[in-house]
Amino acid sequence: MYFVQVLVFIIGACIGSFLNVCIYRLPRGQSVVSNPSHCPGCGRRLGVPDLVPLLSYVLLKGRCRYCGERISARYPLVELLTALLFLVAYHFWGLQWQTVAMWLFFAVLVTAAFIDFQHKIIPDELILAGGVLGLPLVFLSGPGKLVDGLIGFLFAGLLFLFIAVVSNGGMGGGDIKLSALMGLYLGFPNIIVALFSSFLLGGLSGIALMALRAKNRKDSVPFGPFLAFGSVLAAFYSGQIIRWYLHISGL
Repeated sequence: MYFVQVLVFIIGACIGSFLNVCIYRLPRGQSVVSNPSHCPGCGRRLGVPDLVPLLSYVLLKGRCRYCGERISARYPLVELLTALLFLVAYHFWGLQWQTVAMWLFFAVLVTAAFIDFQHKIIPDELILAGGVLGLPLVFLSGPGKLVDGLIGFLFAGLLFLFIAVVSNGGMGGGDIKLSALMGLYLGFPNIIVALFSSFLLGGLSGIALMALRAKNRKDSVPFGPFLAFGSVLAAFYSGQIIRWYLHISGL
C-alpha cells in the first residue's frame, strides 16, 4: 500500500518536472519535446543528475551546477504541488479512470496557473491538449460523466463568453477556454462550485491588494490561478459543498 503511494508521489513529481518545461517554453513558443533541457543562464545542457525532481534542487542548493546561477524556487514548488495533487487524487478515487482523468486535469491547471500568473496568458496549445486527451478519459470515468462534462463545458464556456462581452473584454479568451475545459472535467453541477469559489477568492484577493495599495481598480489580475484553485476545491469537495448549501438554504 505504501509502495503504491510512494510510486504515485514519484510519478507526480516527474510529471511536475515536465510541467516546468511547459511553463517555461510554451509562452516563448518553444517546443516542449524536441529540445533537451538546459540552463537558462549559461545554456549548458543538463544531465540526469541535474533533473531529478525535488532532489536535484536540494543537492545543488538551488543553483546551476555549471554557472552557479540561482534556480527559481518555482521548479521544486511545481514538482511538489503536482506530486501532492496526484497523491490526494489517488486517496480519493483509488486507481481508476477517473483518477487518471483528474491527474491530467490537475497537470493542465498547474501549468495554466503558473503561466498566467507570470505572463498573463493561457496558451491555446495547453487547452487543446487537455481537451483532446481528456475527452476519452472523461468518457471512461463512468456512466454519464461525458454527458455531465459536455453540459459543464457549454455552461462554463458560454457564461464566461457572456461575461467577456458584457464587461467589454474584462474576461480574457484564455479564461473562457480554461473555464470550458474545467466544465468538461468537473461536469455539471460541480462546475458551479468551481466558478463560484474562483470568483469569491479572486474578489477577496482583489480587495486585499487594493487595500494594501499593491493594485488599483484599473490593474488587471490574472484569473487563471483562481480558476485552478476553484477547480481543485470542487474536484475534491463539490459534493459536500452542494449538500451543505442545500441544507442551509432549506432546499
